[in-house]
Amino acid sequence: MNRIVSRRNLLKLGAGAVGTGVVTAGVGSDLVFPQKAVANDDTTPEQALQLLIEGNDRFVTRKRKNPNQTFTRLVEVAKGQKPFAAILGCADSRVPSEIIFDQGFGDLFVCRVAGNIATPEETGSLEFGTLVLGSKVIMVLGHKRCGAVEATIKGAQVPGQIATLLAAIKPGIELSKNQPGDKLENACKANILTQIEKLKTSSLLSQLVLDKKLIIVGGYYDLDTGRVILLS
Repeated sequence: MNRIVSRRNLLKLGAGAVGTGVVTAGVGSDLVFPQKAVANDDTTPEQALQLLIEGNDRFVTRKRKNPNQTFTRLVEVAKGQKPFAAILGCADSRVPSEIIFDQGFGDLFVCRVAGNIATPEETGSLEFGTLVLGSKVIMVLGHKRCGAVEATIKGAQVPGQIATLLAAIKPGIELSKNQPGDKLENACKANILTQIEKLKTSSLLSQLVLDKKLIIVGGYYDLDTGRVILLS
């Protein structure tokens, strides 16, 4: 981008998208958000969360509907997207959001990074997914036996930028130290809750929450059963 878009300007851009048909991100930028992407239906944040819960239940009980996975749907959403939910998930290959929530093209705005951590880049992406695209719920999705969390607990000495991941997970580990029960499971869940609190420091996301246009929740995925347990 040729200039930095302030929070105030971004809000103006988002609000003006319906009237102008596009949202542009900076002078001379090639990034254009079509009007259809900003529009959304009347689904409430609570209803959006319920859609995730119901989809996961179908997945667990082996009653998947595989919605919105046809070529017709692909062509439809090529014109614009309005995902009803956003997921901040772990990059673990065993936790594909569209599958475990039984969703399809254009339904979920998914950000994935090892340890499901709320980096500035991930947070910015989620701000876009909610403020501009209209997602009504953000789920921070961690999972059982997370390798990144386990490595952090063990104080692993890692090369390159991997250390930045462990540093971001460490605050959650500290919070779970004195909890009874399984140490790794406690740490994985505490990390989810810590990343939620990090997301809530975003003025954009917190305002959407205050306006009752968004809810932010935690989900803990059981690798053995496929079930997502909500955390609060």
